[in-house]
Amino acid sequence: MVMPDLSVTLGRLQFRNPILVASGTFGYAREMAGIVDFSKLGGIIPKTVTQHPRAGNEPPRTVETPSGMLNSIGLDNDGIDHFIHHHLPYLRTLPTGIIANIAGESEDQFVEMAEKIGRETGLAGLELNLSCPNVAGGLDFATDPRLTGRIVERVRKVCPLPIIAKLTPNVTDIVAIARAAAEGGADAVSLVNTFVGMAVDWRRQRPILGNVTGGLSGPAIKPLALRMVWQVARQAKIPVIGIGGIANLDDVMEFLVAGASAVQLGTVNFYNPTACMRIVEKLPEALAQLGATKIKDIVGTLRT
Repeated sequence: MVMPDLSVTLGRLQFRNPILVASGTFGYAREMAGIVDFSKLGGIIPKTVTQHPRAGNEPPRTVETPSGMLNSIGLDNDGIDHFIHHHLPYLRTLPTGIIANIAGESEDQFVEMAEKIGRETGLAGLELNLSCPNVAGGLDFATDPRLTGRIVERVRKVCPLPIIAKLTPNVTDIVAIARAAAEGGADAVSLVNTFVGMAVDWRRQRPILGNVTGGLSGPAIKPLALRMVWQVARQAKIPVIGIGGIANLDDVMEFLVAGASAVQLGTVNFYNPTACMRIVEKLPEALAQLGATKIKDIVGTLRT
């Protein structure tokens, strides 16, 4: 039997396989060390960091919804300097690709943080969180194509790392935003971040989340995310990393066939943190079912 080639290349990014774990769902990896074999993963994207420490939003911050989860964490973190001095030394030791994830409150903050991160060693890439729905103004960067393109272009000039633009689904035309990211010099786009939603306690006549609205993730958003990945893969010249309700092998294969070159597992990490390893183990068999020996042979092969 020919051993399949699970490696993937997205612009300047290279991973041993297409299974990554999404920012905000895997901590800074230490939290998963006792149950996940990091060497089996294509890559890890740690929790988003900001320029300065953030306390996050008012609780409650999470609520389970039908086939999904709403969160309004609000990017609580100890800031980029703490990440570099405390978390990055540990992350550098892990046997897989590490992609830092940053969120700025302004264009200049994105550039300043990217420049600082770009001076560090041991990172495979940088993901720009242009689209967090739980922070005031957080959606603005990825709803305007010109702004998206400009931020990516400015970051690319000061940071030597491969750049991934993480985009919001809360727009009318996701393809236009992806094209702008590509024109700005992004190596790939991550599709999609969470959908804005809310949950209500009608008996108390109050919203359940302290922030009123939050980001919806999990299986509930998968059909929507799949459609957006398919659209961008067909109409924008940039590699796509699929995100949205991916929890098992079938989900992964659907995204790959629809046009994603890699995927990120997110919400599933909360209730089945070993899912990523199990999916990697099953990928060769799935490729064989399609008569393929390489991941790239099945990407974007959907017939419509």
